[in-house]
Amino acid sequence: MNELWTVRHGKTEWSSAGKHTSTTDVPLLPEGEEVARGLRERLAGVDFAQVLTSPRLRARRTAELAGFDAAEPDEDLAEWDYGDYEGITTDEIRVHDPGWAIWTHPTPGGETAEQVCERLDRVVERVRSTEGRTLVFGHGHSLRALAARWIDRPVEAGQWFKLDTATLSVLGYEHEHPVIQTWNAP
Repeated sequence: MNELWTVRHGKTEWSSAGKHTSTTDVPLLPEGEEVARGLRERLAGVDFAQVLTSPRLRARRTAELAGFDAAEPDEDLAEWDYGDYEGITTDEIRVHDPGWAIWTHPTPGGETAEQVCERLDRVVERVRSTEGRTLVFGHGHSLRALAARWIDRPVEAGQWFKLDTATLSVLGYEHEHPVIQTWNAP
C-alpha cells in the first residue's frame, strides 16, 4: 500500500518567532539549512514514486538541501493562508480576538478550514492513486491538517499534532485503515 512521508521545512526567522507565515517567502535560517541537509542521509536509499513540495521558498529549499531538487511544486501543499494575520503571532492576534486559534476561528482575508480541507483532500487522493511512497515537503499547519485528512478526520483535528521544523512523519496503513506510523521525528 502507499505511504505518505512528510517533511516540514527548516527553521526560518518567522517560525522561530512564532509568526504566522503562509504566502510570505522567508528564507531558511543557516541552522534551518543545516538541519535540512541532515535529512539527506536519513532519506537516502528510500525509493519514492513521487516527490512533491509546497511552492514556497522555505519548503522548496528544504527539499533541495535534503537531496530532492527535482521535487514537483504543488500549490495544494502551500501553508494555510493566514490572510490579515500573516506575519503576526497568535498572542498578537488574541489582543483583539481573544481565544483565536487557526483551527477554530476565522482568519480575515485568509482560508477557511473547509477550503484547506478541499485542497488537502486532493493531495490525499493524489497520494492514494500513486503506487508506492510519496514524499512531500510542506508547512506546520497544512501538514498537521493533511495528517488529519489522511486518517479521515476533520482538518481541525490537526491541532492535536505538534510538528517541529525539519521533522519527518510517515502516514500509512495498518491493514486497510489509514494510520499515523511516525510523527514529528527529528
